[in-house]
Amino acid sequence: MSILRALECELHEPRVRRDRARLERLLHPSFSEFGRSGNAYTKTEIVALLLNEQEGVRVHAQDFRVQLLAEGVALLTYKSAHVTAGGVLERQSLRSSVWKLGASGWQMLFHQGTPTTGFVQNAT
Repeated sequence: MSILRALECELHEPRVRRDRARLERLLHPSFSEFGRSGNAYTKTEIVALLLNEQEGVRVHAQDFRVQLLAEGVALLTYKSAHVTAGGVLERQSLRSSVWKLGASGWQMLFHQGTPTTGFVQNAT
């Protein structure tokens, strides 16, 4: 389901991370996150954090997989990393998101980031 990959990657974009209305549409009202940091966040907390980010981070993401869990519910997994100005991957993570299809389209219900050892960047 390429739509989920596109929506997930949209959340990596600084312009979207600073757009409250778009975040409200992409994140389910019951959204929660277990962050890469080990902290748990509510939708309200994540939206506030994203809106207050000082600088945009370039994100590389690869190895997307989608698994349908139930009608209108899907699990998206992938690897991500921040890309430095010199093109080096930092903060490599395993990512998982649960997306739910509703009247307003697909919304992220849950997200988790887990630190991982370095991985080789695939050409995309």
